[in-house]
Amino acid sequence: MSRRVLSALVVLLALGLAGTAATYLRSGSTSARKTAPPPPPPVVYVLGDSFTTGIRGLTSQQAYAGQAARLLGWQVVIGGRVGSGFAEPGPAKQRYDALFTRQFAWRPAPDMMLVSGGHNDVLTPARHVRRRTVQLIRRIRAQWPGTHLVIMGPTWGRDVGAKAVRVRDTIRAAAASEHVPFIDPIGQRWFTGNRKKGTGNAVHYIRADNIHPNLAGNRHMAARLVTNLRALGLARPVRGRPATPAPATPAPAGTPTAATTP
Repeated sequence: MSRRVLSALVVLLALGLAGTAATYLRSGSTSARKTAPPPPPPVVYVLGDSFTTGIRGLTSQQAYAGQAARLLGWQVVIGGRVGSGFAEPGPAKQRYDALFTRQFAWRPAPDMMLVSGGHNDVLTPARHVRRRTVQLIRRIRAQWPGTHLVIMGPTWGRDVGAKAVRVRDTIRAAAASEHVPFIDPIGQRWFTGNRKKGTGNAVHYIRADNIHPNLAGNRHMAARLVTNLRALGLARPVRGRPATPAPATPAPAGTPTAATTP
């Protein structure tokens, strides 16, 4: 074989190997793009009362927070205590600040924390409720800088009276003073009427105690919560990353807003 022929074969072999390598690299990079892992699910902590933790035959995973976590793909930790509130210690003698310390503060920082309640604070002086709410907000922010925080006011399963409105207003004002988004089940009329009187959606959504939502009511609450969080840009929160609220859409006159962002 002549030297010229041999040189030509070497060149052809080199070109073939280069083409094979390029094809492999292209397919490898494409494969890598296709198999890139999805972002991790948001970690969300929820602190509340019996509406959050569940009560008598209804678990925390069946209550609204657990239902919302499934709808939004969260990794959720649900805590709190029946009868407790921002200022009311309840039968367990633990206010929300004590429950936060015991159940949450030792955990790694979540992407978001939702604190829901006020129903059990209805008989507590407003100044105490506001002070305790502000203290809890500041404690959570100091504990986990960068974690999103949302306050949800009391849920009322029957006719809303002046005391319910007062405690809602007190908690809402505390959230506003600390620039924390506030979700308002009373103002948005998540539940209407009175089961015992056979009026409103309470007939379908409230348990026989005329206070707490049944399973269907908790699914209803979860759907309303999801709507609010999407409006706030916090359906898929990421710690340290600003929320991206959904574009506002015109609402009919007299329609309550989805949430309050001070």
